[in-house]
Amino acid sequence: MKSQWEGFLQNLGVWEGSFTNFSPEGTLLNDTPSRLSLEGLNNNQTVRLTLSRSGKDDVIREFRSVGGGLLFFENGSFSEGLIQLGSFSEFGGELAFVHENRRLRLVQLFDKNGHLNGLTLIREHLAGTPVAERPSLQINDLLGEWRGQAMTIYRDLRPPDIYSTTLKIQLDDAGRLIQSTSFGDVSRQAASLREATPTRLRTITSTATIKGSIVLFDQDPEKQVQVLLLPDGASATSPLKVQLRQPLFLEAGWLIQPNLRQRMIRSYNDKGEWVSLTLVTEERV
Repeated sequence: MKSQWEGFLQNLGVWEGSFTNFSPEGTLLNDTPSRLSLEGLNNNQTVRLTLSRSGKDDVIREFRSVGGGLLFFENGSFSEGLIQLGSFSEFGGELAFVHENRRLRLVQLFDKNGHLNGLTLIREHLAGTPVAERPSLQINDLLGEWRGQAMTIYRDLRPPDIYSTTLKIQLDDAGRLIQSTSFGDVSRQAASLREATPTRLRTITSTATIKGSIVLFDQDPEKQVQVLLLPDGASATSPLKVQLRQPLFLEAGWLIQPNLRQRMIRSYNDKGEWVSLTLVTEERV
């Protein structure tokens, strides 16, 4: 695999777009044009980030390494966020996709009581290239069977896991959404480097209520998970409340083409520690 720094360098360029803030219920609050420059210096040994947003001071950061709460995939897609969920502290993370001349980034934030507090959707394209934004995501865009491949990378930088995935989404007679997710075996190449790996197909089935742009997985009142359908084919999957001593995940989705979708999942264990990041690329069959 490419190094983490090489993954970071896939993001070099000038990215033009906007920061769009939403309430936890998906109400659009404001939209701010943006311009973000990632410039390689000293033969790409240093990267300077400059973010300009209307009415706000420029943000300037310099990077000579990456790590901490930040992980990159080979194509430049990445996630950044807190590495530990704490008591009575704010929590959140960013999930970011890179595809050709476009980036789609999603920030999910939770307040000090663990409640979902808001989301920011960042849609960007390389300066000087065409803007080809997709419509807002609809339920019908997701129905059917999706097959793909997932790669999970780890905070401790152990070898990644690669495995097949199947996602089936349908509606029952009552209009509830039924979702079944299956995970295949970890690839032999990855498995040979790890002591313990999955050895059988695992399937998780869940149901949800649909109300406008909100899909609510409400089978367990104590662990409700919400999916918001957003502009540009995006979706945000969040627990309504993050809780201590419970594993949790943050997920973003991007319908890049009608039959091509990516999902990214940032996973935390029951100690509140960030452990892994998964990128799923799937096609509708």
